Amino acid sequence: MFLHIDIDCFFASAERSVNATLKGKPICVGSRSNLEIFNKKRTNIRLIDDNSGAFVTPVFYSNKQKTFQNYFIDVIDGREKIRGIVTTASYEARAKGVKTAMPIAHALQLCPELIVIPSNYPLYHKLSNQIHAFMRAHIPKVEQFSIDEFFCDVRGWIEEDEVYDFALMLQEKIQNHFDIPVSIGISKAKWIAKLATESAKPYGVYEVTNIEAYIQNIPIKAFPGIGSAFQKKLASHYIKTLGDIKLHKSLFYSWKKPGIQLYKRVLGIDNEEINKKTPRKSIGISRTFDAILDPLEIERRIMIMARHIIYMVMEIEVNPTSYFLKIHYEYGVKVKKTMTSESIFSEKRFKTQLLEMYHEISLPHKGAIKLTLNVSNFSECHLKTLSLLEYHQGVDDREIDKYIHQLRVKFGLDIIKTANEI
Repeated sequence: MFLHIDIDCFFASAERSVNATLKGKPICVGSRSNLEIFNKKRTNIRLIDDNSGAFVTPVFYSNKQKTFQNYFIDVIDGREKIRGIVTTASYEARAKGVKTAMPIAHALQLCPELIVIPSNYPLYHKLSNQIHAFMRAHIPKVEQFSIDEFFCDVRGWIEEDEVYDFALMLQEKIQNHFDIPVSIGISKAKWIAKLATESAKPYGVYEVTNIEAYIQNIPIKAFPGIGSAFQKKLASHYIKTLGDIKLHKSLFYSWKKPGIQLYKRVLGIDNEEINKKTPRKSIGISRTFDAILDPLEIERRIMIMARHIIYMVMEIEVNPTSYFLKIHYEYGVKVKKTMTSESIFSEKRFKTQLLEMYHEISLPHKGAIKLTLNVSNFSECHLKTLSLLEYHQGVDDREIDKYIHQLRVKFGLDIIKTANEI
């Protein structure tokens, strides 16, 4: 049997675990694009990432104390403007219409008594890791699926007729130990257990004993992995519920591996196991801001974001061979550029190539509002394609990068900057 454990309203529950006065009140945790990295003064920004899997993407933070006023409020032409979006809302807030990804300003209109708390990622990271370790002490096979979700395989560990009671016990222990509520789904199939968690919420345990009967009338959008595009594709074949999928085996098998995998997962016949920790396949960072027309400022911000990418590359010791840059301009205009490098990755080379990419795709006289950088395809560099001079230059640059990285780890990411970041 599989358990899927989902922490209820995790960020909000984490805040309540350290501040009991928030319990029973409509609260939400809010966040906004961290533009502090672009400050010209030192900010002592550090990275939350110990390769534990708690966060899918790297999170950079500083020790600056956040308040509603200094985090969510911007003063523009003497007028205050509320920035940021809802990251997590408590059930009390959801009852008032507050939803994830909603602008904070809109959430406060719907629920004027809403308590808005600035995000505290070090706290969430710490709690996620502690809960993960707690479950590993109780269950041999545990997979961290996201910061607030875990799969557990209790086959051969707990008898099938005892799994429900075991889940109740585990739920109670987590509540008592961490003051954190969790919901638990149970099934013989891994992905049906995850689906069952939605039936368990809030703070419940739900066991699926008959998969075919359970999925019969559940909308296809409820199943993990069926996004809006695929929903439309299925709707074109008059497939509206998970129960409908069973009647279209030949259709799903005609879609090869993705279709076959989904068909088996929905019917609970996938036989998928708990996954071991998989290595990171890419590193990315993006930032959204008010429109910027100055091309030199856009360049500066690209270089700063590149430094954060470089830090992660050095931290996990990989050699990216694919670089990606995307720029969102006002009024929905987007440009992007991808390139492949067969050289040894270094800060100097990466920043030089990013600037070349930017100059190729930049649109003068348009306001940039979002930048996205990504590196991927981690591999050994293709030494056969490098001249002896290129190879030694790449090795030398990489050694210099290692010394710089040591300083950044010790004193913060912005202890050393290149001139084009200033």
